[in-house]
Amino acid sequence: MSCRHAVAAATIALAIMPIAAGHAKRQPDAFERTSKHAKASSKHDKAKYERTPAHAASKAMAADKPAESSKPTHVKVAALGPTSLPASALNPGLSCKPAKFRIVLDVGHTAESEGAISARNVPEFSFNLRLAQQIDEKLKAAGFAETRLLVTEGKAKPSLFKRVAAANDLNADLFLSIHHDSVPDKLLENWEYEGEKSHYSDRFSGYSVFVSHINPQFKTSLAFAELVAKEMKAKGLQYAPQYTMAIMGHDQHPLLDKDVGVYAYDKLVVLRKTNMPAVLLEAGSIINRSEELKMDSPERRDMVSDAVVSAVKDFCGLQEPFLGPP
Repeated sequence: MSCRHAVAAATIALAIMPIAAGHAKRQPDAFERTSKHAKASSKHDKAKYERTPAHAASKAMAADKPAESSKPTHVKVAALGPTSLPASALNPGLSCKPAKFRIVLDVGHTAESEGAISARNVPEFSFNLRLAQQIDEKLKAAGFAETRLLVTEGKAKPSLFKRVAAANDLNADLFLSIHHDSVPDKLLENWEYEGEKSHYSDRFSGYSVFVSHINPQFKTSLAFAELVAKEMKAKGLQYAPQYTMAIMGHDQHPLLDKDVGVYAYDKLVVLRKTNMPAVLLEAGSIINRSEELKMDSPERRDMVSDAVVSAVKDFCGLQEPFLGPP
């Protein structure tokens, strides 16, 4: 399953997309979140997240205006919408038109810099690629024909800036980076899988959603992040609580929405350097042995991809918003 030749082949196949230059994921430096489990110490790189309140969508639009006004006039305006009102109700005339709404789906990490290594020695990039491909297909089937799948080549840090440049050059309306989670190395335990030494941590599991206060459209980013997280919760999924804990060290992040699991990750390059609203989704933990098996299943990929598509529709005011259980 972790065959790198298969991953490389998939990457080449996707590289024919018009934005096959791009962006990488987590990395242990000031550019992203650090210490994702790396196989044999320095072989694999890491990075992550951010967030913003959806209930403040109308205020978000006003706060985001200055950033938008500084852009060239041809840049699209992202539709803004909280969880209770469609974007058109907040700002008539600026509602989303799916056929023209451009979403950049960033596949976290690269074939050369694979991100975290799962409990069963599968690179995170492989998980990210499969899930992002499925989200891409479902968004296009839902009418979002301008969705772009971003697969980046190269080493971790340079790929981060490539991703940002590609998204900005496309004048994207929304940026969503797809990842799968791990834990800091100090929390890992040793085990052996199919004769190979590996590492795991069954202590934590769940998804998490990140945004950056430094993004020029932070409040809009937060609004979309909350929609994604609420849809994940509506599917019966739980968010990862550990980012508020002191044990996480420099991987500790402020929890912006304690109900659905949206965190701030201000220094993450792909969240702070993009011109459009930007969100990073950790779909689940692949270092947790039980959750890794779930993340590898078609059923879980369906749940996550459906949640993302529903969140995009809500963001564009195309369906009744999710208001929580009765």
